[in-house]
Amino acid sequence: MSGPVRVMLVDDHPVVRAGLRAILDSFGDIAVVAEGADGAAAVDADATTVDVIVMDIQMAGMDGITATKALVAAGGPPVLILTTYDSEADIVASLAAGARGYLLKDAPETDLHRAVMSTARGDPTFSPEVGAALARRVGHPDLALSRRETEILRALATGASNREVASSLFISPATVKTHLIHIYRKLGVDNRTAAVTEAQVRKLI
Repeated sequence: MSGPVRVMLVDDHPVVRAGLRAILDSFGDIAVVAEGADGAAAVDADATTVDVIVMDIQMAGMDGITATKALVAAGGPPVLILTTYDSEADIVASLAAGARGYLLKDAPETDLHRAVMSTARGDPTFSPEVGAALARRVGHPDLALSRRETEILRALATGASNREVASSLFISPATVKTHLIHIYRKLGVDNRTAAVTEAQVRKLI
């Protein structure tokens, strides 16, 4: 690749984008050429003018995982997820969507630079926490929480009742109960409070 790696930043916080732009532009081999506030902006990115999309997961509007799926399907630029979310469910969902890498926002600037360059070359790059989560997933695939189970646990962590969880996720209370049975089995617990606590200890939510 001749010239600097052209990067698009996608994050719904302008201050975060400004900080990332300053960091990346300080490296001579990277140039931030575009920005967006949600995944929809990323989907419109042109692979002929953008080499790498650095994108968050949770954003107002289209989320990063949905956008990554659309970009991969359309043959768009490769995606490096840069986020504060380190739950196993988010990591697995992002990689399943086709993200080339996954980095946490507290990573050193040199790691961010390395991740962008690796993504541009087509090489996968992960934070250490991501590698640990993938190792757990491979070692015990039957005990890995599904994305829906993680959503339910996150709702329970706010103190929501089964009926409130069902309403927020547009499913029935009976379906919530079924998911809870599976969650308890996977986490080795027998009640809601213990499930939330165990999930937080394991950084699953």
